[in-house]
Amino acid sequence: MSHKSHRDTTFTCRTCGTQISPHSTGTRHRNHCPRCLWSRHLDDEPGDRRIACGQPMEPIGIEVRRDGEWAIIHRCRGCGEIKTNRIAGDDHERPLLALALRPIASPAFPLDDLRPPGW
Repeated sequence: MSHKSHRDTTFTCRTCGTQISPHSTGTRHRNHCPRCLWSRHLDDEPGDRRIACGQPMEPIGIEVRRDGEWAIIHRCRGCGEIKTNRIAGDDHERPLLALALRPIASPAFPLDDLRPPGW
């Protein structure tokens, strides 16, 4: 009897309802939606599916790694754990760029106070 691996199973995004193929360039353990970038808290290590939490993981930022590769930073809505997830070849560019530009669009500090004293 053969068992299907989680990598061989199409799944539906619980956030936006998109049907997601597990096969894409740049990923071996797909667990985020290429359309809305939300994920699920499933893995301790990539692909192990050992986390029982299973709660939605919100995309909160982008990490650019030393080699220039982008990764999505996710925060679990259930337990608060933060994980990174490398982007996949079929991830939509607009939500990736919106996520990357979020700190510029909504800075954590007032931009008016950036002038040196006496200006």
